[in-house]
Amino acid sequence: MHFPQLLPTLTDIIGRPLKPDEMQRIEAALSPPRPMRVSSAGIALIKQFEGCARRRDDGLIEAYPDPGTGGAPWTIGWGATGSGIGPGTLWTQSQCDERLSCDLVRYAEEVSTALGDAPTSQAQFDALISFHYNTGAISRATLTRKHRTGDYAGAAAEFARWTRAGGKVLKGLEKRRAAEAKLYRGEMH
Repeated sequence: MHFPQLLPTLTDIIGRPLKPDEMQRIEAALSPPRPMRVSSAGIALIKQFEGCARRRDDGLIEAYPDPGTGGAPWTIGWGATGSGIGPGTLWTQSQCDERLSCDLVRYAEEVSTALGDAPTSQAQFDALISFHYNTGAISRATLTRKHRTGDYAGAAAEFARWTRAGGKVLKGLEKRRAAEAKLYRGEMH
């Protein structure tokens, strides 16, 4: 059975075929939003606080214990943790850089999912990536809930609550959270 077309096409409405750039704009508008990506400013902030520590004389980077616990999680390169990283783990600089790149893609997707459709500036996103990269807590943090509801001042204030590791306040975490809050507020470029 053949059904006649009941609705007019865009060509019928505008009286001509769509140009390629018009079609691209329409497709982009109808496509689901792509997750944001961390900018060079966000990467610089992460690298500033993670460092690529424990470079040996032979140029290799070795794993080190968590500063808060003195043990697990063992860390290497730009803050990488996980299975296979422990005492004696050695990576090249390129392995450290590659792992950071891969991790940032995953963290960007996780932060995008946690934020949903909440309006988010690039600076806010970068600060939240740094926070999540360090804590892994984007989905359970009060600062995420405040951001989603548009309470940006409240969200910025929440960074300061995340300064403990192993039950101790760490100066390095205080400095990092202050820098993340400053970036989140758009006061740092």
